[in-house]
Amino acid sequence: MIIVTGAAGFIGSYLINRLNQDNFNAIIAVDKFDNEEKNKNLVGLKIKEKIDRDHFLAWLDTNNETVEFIFHIGARTDTTEFDAALLNKLNTQYTKDIWIRCCKYQIPLVFASSAATYGLGENGYDDDEAKISQLRPLNPYGQSKQDFDVWALAQNEKPFFWAGLKFFNVYGPNEYHKGRMASVIWHAYNQITKTGKMKLFKSHNPEYKDGEQMRDFVYVKDVAEVCMFLMNHRKNSGIYNLGSGRARTFLDLTKAVFKALDKPEVIEFVDTPADIRDKYQYFTEAKMEKLKGIGFNREFYLLEEGINEYISSLQVEN
Repeated sequence: MIIVTGAAGFIGSYLINRLNQDNFNAIIAVDKFDNEEKNKNLVGLKIKEKIDRDHFLAWLDTNNETVEFIFHIGARTDTTEFDAALLNKLNTQYTKDIWIRCCKYQIPLVFASSAATYGLGENGYDDDEAKISQLRPLNPYGQSKQDFDVWALAQNEKPFFWAGLKFFNVYGPNEYHKGRMASVIWHAYNQITKTGKMKLFKSHNPEYKDGEQMRDFVYVKDVAEVCMFLMNHRKNSGIYNLGSGRARTFLDLTKAVFKALDKPEVIEFVDTPADIRDKYQYFTEAKMEKLKGIGFNREFYLLEEGINEYISSLQVEN
């Protein structure tokens, strides 16, 4: 059996879909399952059993001999959440509890870290583990992920195979329930469809023109392919970046959405809210040499390719 935590969420549900494509159907789905909108992501997927997040650790203690692999994707992912104790409980400590059991029961583990650990990027975006302790996240969410990464690297006892994935800006199907935390592409699709225009933040950094702030946007299908590769590879444990490896501007993204919708470009610039202005990232780009160096050789989707495919799927749904 393969376990996927955060199973009803954006990345978790797409990963189950991808596992099913390769006939991995004995899936143990772990989540709270208390959000009916989010639960729609599981419709049509082949799942052996659903386990409430609060009951999962006890379930694993009883059923560990039947577990082949754990993808721990579930987390509190709201970057505006400032309850550090809650984030420590749901992100840091919960992942420690899973890690300890993976060591005890000899279960390989892939877990979700985050590019939020890089903060403003003052130390770059290099997944060299010798540099990870130097990172300074900008918010409690990023800190909760950073705390676990540092803890994991310091452990003498580790699962026989483990990998932490620093997700950059993931977009794609199954993110509709995320509200404010959904990708810019999702918001662009909705804004443009409803109003015919898209609002972007002005630049408050003289080194960047309006709309030329840059992010590493990665398609959820590429994320799933990396997870599949690691499940089959099961060596070269460590922490890895997971982005496209190519920073693109918000203007590039917005223009691609207008083009995919076959609508004229109408873009307005608004002030970045004052409460996030001093913590706003103007550039992120994953260094991907480490993952490629262990044998992952698939080409990542170009932003325009991913947007065209994603927008087509949204149009079919709506």
